[in-house]
Amino acid sequence: MKFMVEICKLVGRFKVVLVMVMVQVAYTGSNVLYKLAASDGMSLRIIVAYRFIFASAFMIPLALIFERKNRPKLTWMILFQAFLCGLFGGSLFQHMYLESLVLTSATFATAMFNIVPAVTFILAISFRLEKVGIKTLAGRAKVMGTLMGIGGAMFLTFYKGAEINLWKTHINLLKHYHSHEGQLASSDDHGNYTLGCLLAVASCFSYALWLIIQAKMSPRYPCPYSSTALMSLMASIQAVVYALCMEKDWGQWKLGWNIRLLTAAYLGIVVVGMMVTLVIWCVRLRGPLFVSIFNPLFLVFTALAGSMLLNETLHLGSILGATLIICGLYAVLWGKNVEIKKISDSNVENSNTEHDMP
Repeated sequence: MKFMVEICKLVGRFKVVLVMVMVQVAYTGSNVLYKLAASDGMSLRIIVAYRFIFASAFMIPLALIFERKNRPKLTWMILFQAFLCGLFGGSLFQHMYLESLVLTSATFATAMFNIVPAVTFILAISFRLEKVGIKTLAGRAKVMGTLMGIGGAMFLTFYKGAEINLWKTHINLLKHYHSHEGQLASSDDHGNYTLGCLLAVASCFSYALWLIIQAKMSPRYPCPYSSTALMSLMASIQAVVYALCMEKDWGQWKLGWNIRLLTAAYLGIVVVGMMVTLVIWCVRLRGPLFVSIFNPLFLVFTALAGSMLLNETLHLGSILGATLIICGLYAVLWGKNVEIKKISDSNVENSNTEHDMP
């Protein structure tokens, strides 16, 4: 019994960390399903549109039921911030990221996405949501951990090394679908490749900016279900309008009992509905940098999932890169924990001083 109590206390202490690891695992599932849907010929723009339609349909009833009594009044400022969240963290980010996949390569776009922690760090300092504290050990740990995470992600992406055969599942889900390589093929045109590079970088800034806006919005509207519902609704309107303007084939919108419906439902309900709600909750508790530093774990889980489910080969670079990412993550978590403890101790001292005053 005492052991179970200790386990519960440990889980309570690290619940935010466990939540963010779970978020990255869910993102990995979306990556696998996205590959399957793209291989089946589903339009990338339609995937994005359905992603937020399903998310809106799932989150709006939850927000109305669970946050009916404690939801603050909806103001024009909150609506504007929700619109920006839907744009930078939803439709614009998704379209720029997926378009960069088409114009460059999956390897390049995935590698570039790992500069999000660094961009978030810079923006958080600029908006005074984080303090560098480079003279303190905790501050140096945050900076070094962020750099180690980015370095590990780049190492995992660009260095292969020897093949590692830890297991052989002989499972390849892609073989059940007709390959449509045109959607994800690299372009040989230099102008298009340059545009793809710019879009990849812009998508990183867009995602980081969403985390910053969300951190600003959370104190004013501390309702994760309602925040996700508003963001999903705004993003669905933006994505549907864009898809209707760009896609001329109405057959692309058809969903059957197949991988397309599963992908749209999973991306909308699990990834946007559940996971974005958890991300918003974590941003409110620990700030945007804390959330962004978990992004490189996505690469680690994707490499493992690809090895187990898509018959992809695991290489030495994946193992070394994953080790660097985990070490960097630990350094940032340690630095944040020291800062939180220091703030907590300071608040206790101030409270005691006030009580002692006559």
